[in-house]
Amino acid sequence: MNTKDMGSMDHCDPERKKLKTTTTMASCSEETATNTEEEPTETLASEKREARLRKFRELHFKRNEARKLNHQEVVEEDKRLKLPTNWEAKKARLEWELAEDEKKKECAARGEDYNRVKLLEVTADEAERWERKKKKKNPDTGFAGYAEAQFRQYQRLTRQIRPDLENYEKQREESGEDFYPTSNSLIYGTHTPSKEGIDRMVEDVEKQIEKRAKYSRRRAYNDDADIDYINERNAKFNKKAERFYGKYTAEIKQNLERGTAV
Repeated sequence: MNTKDMGSMDHCDPERKKLKTTTTMASCSEETATNTEEEPTETLASEKREARLRKFRELHFKRNEARKLNHQEVVEEDKRLKLPTNWEAKKARLEWELAEDEKKKECAARGEDYNRVKLLEVTADEAERWERKKKKKNPDTGFAGYAEAQFRQYQRLTRQIRPDLENYEKQREESGEDFYPTSNSLIYGTHTPSKEGIDRMVEDVEKQIEKRAKYSRRRAYNDDADIDYINERNAKFNKKAERFYGKYTAEIKQNLERGTAV
């Protein structure tokens, strides 16, 4: 049967023609559904690929940033290791000095006293803490020189002074304007101390002598040692001379003792 005969049969048989149309539409629908399913699959795969590439680029960027930061830290650490051990303390000290200089300049420009402005910024807690530190600190560091020992003695004695305000007011009334002498005043040398003041000074001097006697430590006396001195002061001098020049004069001393010195 040829195509012409089949067309005539379809024209004659409506049911057959309807069945053929339905079959053709079903096949078209199947093809459309297949194409529709394939398109979302390809889109989803493309989106996943793009997400992976984006994440890869982010990780690559983070790795480069971490490498750069690590290199900077290594360079900074190398610089710190090459610096002196007390560099941090010196740097802090220099920064503090620069800040102090700036504050002094600002106070000078405003016509203010820098020490007064600085004390106004100190709180009561800080002042109390500083006072406690001063009390804990031992000011007597031992003997370092006669000038320092004399200065410490002067400070100790001035702290012990208890002024007589009644006598002070009485003398000021009696002296009048001469109580505060100038270069033209003739009151200098005319003051006569009271008996109570003299007794107080004598008592204080005796206390100093007694305290000084406690610190004088007498060296142990050796009965078997040779006597080559005439008094205690000469003995101390001879010991010092022996300590510094004994090794140079040992042979001369032995010759003198044997009587063979020329």
